[in-house]
Amino acid sequence: MLHSKTFSKKTRGGKVQKLVREVYLRDDIYCGASFCKVCDTTTATFTSSSSTILILDTNVVLNQIDLLENPAIRDVVVLSVVLQEVKNKNTSIYNRLRSLCSNPARKFFVFSNEFHRDTYVQTMTGESTNDRNDRAIRVAARWYQTHLGDTARILLITNDRENRRKAIEEGISAETIEAYIKSLGQPGLLDLLVQPASEDVVMEVEDLRPSKRKAVYPEHKPMSEITSGLTSGIYHQGKLRVNRYNPFEAYVGSESIGDEIVIYGRGNMNRAFDSDIVAVELLPQDQWHEERSLFMADEEDDEEDIRLVPSSADDAPRTTNSVSSSAGNSNLVLSHPSGHVVGIIKRNWNFYCGSLEPMPMPAGSGGLVHALFVSKDRRIPKIRIQTRQLENLLDKRIIVAVDSWDCQSRYPSGHYVRSIGEIGDRDTETEVVLIENDIDARPFSTQVLACLPPLPWSVSAEDLANPIRMDLRHLRVFSVDPPGCKDIDDALHCTKLPNGNFEVGVHIADVTNFVHPDTPLDAEATQRGTSVYLVERRIDMLPKSLTEDICSLRADVERLAFSVIWEMSPEADIISTRYTKSVIRSCAALSYIEAQARMDDSRLVDPLTKDLRNMNALAKIMRERRLKRGALTLASAEVKFQIDTETHDPLDIGMYQIREANQMVEEFMLAANVSVAEQIHKHFPGFSLLRRHPTPTKDMLEPLVRTAAAVGLNLDVSSSKALADSLDHAVGDDPYFNKLIRIMATRCMSQAVYFCSGDLTPPGFYHYGLAAPIYTHFTSPIRRYADVIVHRLLAASLGIYKLPMVFGDRHQLTSIADNLNYRHRNAQMASRGSVELHTLIYFGKRPTDTEARIIKIRPNGFIVFVPKYGIEGPVYVTQRSERGGGEWFVDEQQQKIKKMDGSVSYGILQKVNLHLEVMEPRPNRPKLQLTLL
Repeated sequence: MLHSKTFSKKTRGGKVQKLVREVYLRDDIYCGASFCKVCDTTTATFTSSSSTILILDTNVVLNQIDLLENPAIRDVVVLSVVLQEVKNKNTSIYNRLRSLCSNPARKFFVFSNEFHRDTYVQTMTGESTNDRNDRAIRVAARWYQTHLGDTARILLITNDRENRRKAIEEGISAETIEAYIKSLGQPGLLDLLVQPASEDVVMEVEDLRPSKRKAVYPEHKPMSEITSGLTSGIYHQGKLRVNRYNPFEAYVGSESIGDEIVIYGRGNMNRAFDSDIVAVELLPQDQWHEERSLFMADEEDDEEDIRLVPSSADDAPRTTNSVSSSAGNSNLVLSHPSGHVVGIIKRNWNFYCGSLEPMPMPAGSGGLVHALFVSKDRRIPKIRIQTRQLENLLDKRIIVAVDSWDCQSRYPSGHYVRSIGEIGDRDTETEVVLIENDIDARPFSTQVLACLPPLPWSVSAEDLANPIRMDLRHLRVFSVDPPGCKDIDDALHCTKLPNGNFEVGVHIADVTNFVHPDTPLDAEATQRGTSVYLVERRIDMLPKSLTEDICSLRADVERLAFSVIWEMSPEADIISTRYTKSVIRSCAALSYIEAQARMDDSRLVDPLTKDLRNMNALAKIMRERRLKRGALTLASAEVKFQIDTETHDPLDIGMYQIREANQMVEEFMLAANVSVAEQIHKHFPGFSLLRRHPTPTKDMLEPLVRTAAAVGLNLDVSSSKALADSLDHAVGDDPYFNKLIRIMATRCMSQAVYFCSGDLTPPGFYHYGLAAPIYTHFTSPIRRYADVIVHRLLAASLGIYKLPMVFGDRHQLTSIADNLNYRHRNAQMASRGSVELHTLIYFGKRPTDTEARIIKIRPNGFIVFVPKYGIEGPVYVTQRSERGGGEWFVDEQQQKIKKMDGSVSYGILQKVNLHLEVMEPRPNRPKLQLTLL
């Protein structure tokens, strides 16, 4: 049967098009029940145990997805009309719903009611789309009731009062989601319910009665007014970023004024969360500095006074054109424009990990009680929830989702999602780190694992006979990696040629030989984007059988590789370059320490050691040449833990040591990445995946320049070459001084990012840190999906394979690049969170005295960096009660904080001695406290 369906669609240009689609109606679409006497039951979802089958309306799915993901909810029909509506309204929830439908254990069955002859409904004259879809849901529910008869109870779940009334009138069993959950007799499930906004009453934690509610925040402007204000320039749009160190300060980057707008205090944030897209109105200029403070927030700063506006170390260096400070105006800074949020354009609510604020158990604690949830992420405000299991949750890390934030409520309202584990447990806290950074640590699915070749795997005769693959097993190939590395994705060789030149090869694991486009394995790698390295474990982008065995270039086994091979002169000039798929057999898997020991031991003259020395000599020349071009030698505070093999607790902590062997490997990896970037861009100028490092603006580098000037250094930041030369000359009496300056320079830079070459012109490709006109990532396909894409591009440029379809869509490649940047950033933050967790565990058992350097001055103290442990934090010289006056003042010119009587002063980059100890000034919030000795 054929029907036509008419609808309107808005084009990207803003025009409205009328579209007519033909709908073919069928009568052979089965219901999904194994006990049905009419339909095909060979692939049925519902069994004889399915006594009640639920049919959900769209709003139940959109609002209650956390509840639906609970295993207690099963035997569900998802109508195609509901599936399409959810897809149109929320892609994230749609993907979660599809995941439920693809999990056989959950018994969520998709019924194509829009294509079934007996359940398709046409829109009636004057009927809205919403009313038509509600009617379609009722028609499908009634069809199921008739179709299955007494063999199962069909229950329509809807919170829409009118839809429920009509369903009951039509003889359909219908209930609200809350009524159904109560009927299951599992009180814990009620905590997962999202209360409709109309039922959002004030809870006891606010100590107010509904009748006395007053507006705490201004109403958000309607979207029509926001759109008009953005067009006229009254409002400014941007992403709100809350200061990681101070939740009462946020920044909104505005393209319309070309500057950051600073938002001070919860009141001016007006219910916006970190990463929300907001509309901001500027405050009058004479108010730009009134609320500005450079104080560091401490644990006593609480949200009880929402106008409290402390400040702290910035999340990233920002321009601060300070006025000269004195005792009277030490907190005044004329800097970025200030503003307040007038509306939320796009919410970015996520799942939040934390704990409930300790509170006495109320009388009759077995029933519903209200509590405040405190996120581990200080940027997130407290969230009020209701629960029936308070006693069981007080000592747990839990996940909470936000539902709404009314202007009459001090806190957002949310609901409990699930418990993670006991507070303080290392595994629990590690899972919190992963959840907070959206890291997928789930085991690989059976569909993904089915894409892998069986073990044991070895290079086959077909591989060796393949004309696209060179047999390089005769070469003396070796790898150099961190100790204990199992996922070895790069190896090297260096052979002296008869003409006096060198043949140097970089051999990279041929991951794309096993990870094919449009497979579950490739889709999983695309989504994960990168491997994640925590202190005690690694979360792989690809299954371990690939990363540690089949693809890993281990010693004494034959492996497939993708090789870049140069002929180089003794002066490290590249004479020629070739690219080839290959077969190699590594003769040694060395650690950096082992490789360095070989090069340093003059008694060793074996061929492998000679190769290492030759490569190192070439690498030194290449490095020197790169630095002369303007490449920066930056530094980071990377730390290394020694972990107890049984308890997994940290035994020791220290800065990561870089050796010549590290720099040798790095130099050839950089060279391979540059060569491959040139090759793929030459053949595919419009859709190569490249990596760029934006040149920092003068404003970004200004804090570094001011800090250096305070200690008598004149840094030239006019170019990367000028900055590199200045950093080379920044040598003080302190042997750590130069590294500290380089660490501070690193913090002024924005991160390098992946991008599609078609999105920018070649001048925009520039990698500032490497002083490279073009760059990409090719050398780590085991742990980075960007490299997998680049391998495919390189293979296509050599005529080995055709390019996958994704490369024909530049917008899709740009989307992949954006996801890779997101995943890379999250992986870094997760690694950092793991280090912070283990630092707390380490110092929790070992209070320590140590030396530190001051890196930022604040009116109530300073921020220090502890070189030995790679950590930083605040040190207070005044108490909270002394703010706004007292005996200390800041000399901005000299970058010092001084006592009024001149008896004591602390300056930038000065050494100080500290006591480090873990304290818990607030329940469930341990912190490493730094105290002056």
